[in-house]
Amino acid sequence: MKKISFILLVIFNLLSCKSNDDTVPTQPQNYNILSLGDSYTVGQSVCETCGYPEQLKDSLATRFNIEDTFNLKVIAKTGWTTTNLIDAINEENLTFDYDLVTLLIGVNNQFQGGSFEIFEIEFNDLVNTSIALAKGNKNRVLIINIIDYANTGFGQAFGGPVITEELTAYNAYIQNYCNQNNLSLVDAQNLIFTAPTNPELIAPDDLHPSELAYSYLVTQLLPLANEILIE
Repeated sequence: MKKISFILLVIFNLLSCKSNDDTVPTQPQNYNILSLGDSYTVGQSVCETCGYPEQLKDSLATRFNIEDTFNLKVIAKTGWTTTNLIDAINEENLTFDYDLVTLLIGVNNQFQGGSFEIFEIEFNDLVNTSIALAKGNKNRVLIINIIDYANTGFGQAFGGPVITEELTAYNAYIQNYCNQNNLSLVDAQNLIFTAPTNPELIAPDDLHPSELAYSYLVTQLLPLANEILIE
């Protein structure tokens, strides 16, 4: 009986050791996210955590280990064109090790009546800069096309259908560029286009997306961002 008990104890210890050996401790991960843009990236007229970058960061955190950390840097300001964004990036001391970079820019090029040819050149430059900042990996970059504000109260007062026509041209260029260069593009053009019948999509300024509207954008971004970070 003692012999059998001894054998069983040895087997138990061996199984315990094997189980322990197979358990690889999970190392906490630190993810760096960079969001580049204008008022749509700032989250103009919504709370500090209501814009899409903060919502995306918080949503990603729920999909990862509790020990993992997510650092978000936003370079964006209301009214910025592609030129302004390029200048702002150049003034920053950025590292080239971001795990995820998002880019949403161009609405102010249209609103301010800027040269479309300049937009083309500078958009290309910003995409290349985004790739460089994302560890030189274009698969870590998510480009978002321009949100059409034509059907907001502000938009109706400043051209309505003309705004849609012009932004459609901008977004067609963005889409073609992304297709030609095999870049990930998220479509946000119609995010607030139904604002007249869905006022909950509009922020109090009657121009920018609401927290709810940004949550719809995050719904599109989240699976793509999650896949990028787990690679």
